[in-house]
Amino acid sequence: MNHSNAMSASAARRGSPAARWLLIALGWLMFLLFLALPLAIVLTQALALGVGPFLAAIVEPDALSALRLTVLAVVIAVPLNLLFGLSAAWCVSKYEFRGKSLLVTLIDLPFSVSPVIAGLIYVLLFGAQGLLGPWLDDHDIQIIFALPGIVLATVFVTVPFVARELIPLMQEQGSQEEEAARLLGASGWQIFWHVTLPNIKWGLLYGVVLCTARAMGEFGAVSVVSGHIRGQTNTLPLHVEILYNEYNIVAAFSVASLLLILALCILLLKQWSEAHLDRQRNSAAEE
Repeated sequence: MNHSNAMSASAARRGSPAARWLLIALGWLMFLLFLALPLAIVLTQALALGVGPFLAAIVEPDALSALRLTVLAVVIAVPLNLLFGLSAAWCVSKYEFRGKSLLVTLIDLPFSVSPVIAGLIYVLLFGAQGLLGPWLDDHDIQIIFALPGIVLATVFVTVPFVARELIPLMQEQGSQEEEAARLLGASGWQIFWHVTLPNIKWGLLYGVVLCTARAMGEFGAVSVVSGHIRGQTNTLPLHVEILYNEYNIVAAFSVASLLLILALCILLLKQWSEAHLDRQRNSAAEE
């Protein structure tokens, strides 16, 4: 009887073969239409005039400046969000305090606020006519239309990724191991480095990869605070927009393909870290 029930449950999970193949075919069709085809068009347009113009568009001074600025913004924004994500996840998962639900809500705020609105908020705060603009101008500090504004906008839109990956993972693991280490006389840093970090390292890496991908491709908020100064405050997405608006199609798609290559590298890192994270979760569930 039990064997019959198990076979029925297994058959129910598999479902109808026709429905299963239909769903698989639909999934591949969606992938080809909305992912593979646009990517193929980008690469085809980038190489329309050959490899020479493609490479020339990538090594052109404005493109290299946009690449450097993009990498610099990512290198600054991602560690800041890493520190915030670790701190927020630690507080939410290890402690009970007043305002805990508010903190979790604020972490999710960038998901519901348009990046353009976020950029406008920084302009209203730090712009020449903004709330702090006159004081910044008196002290010769420039935030809007400069690197600090780009970094602030990037940090805002990428805030949730590390924290949101770590919070459920740390809540699932609990605090028993940390408490045992504390009873054995370990200090706070020893507990973090030797107990907490090994348990969350793959989730942490996964969150950092997602944060990096989002920061590298951010357009809306950065577009508002950058000022579109060619060769100075344009990131790669903004540089692509300018080239396309100038009808320099090949150069625009060439720079876009550079972003695509970077995104594919990040995707490989994401898959690698996700696989390790799944194995860690399965191992924890078995224990």
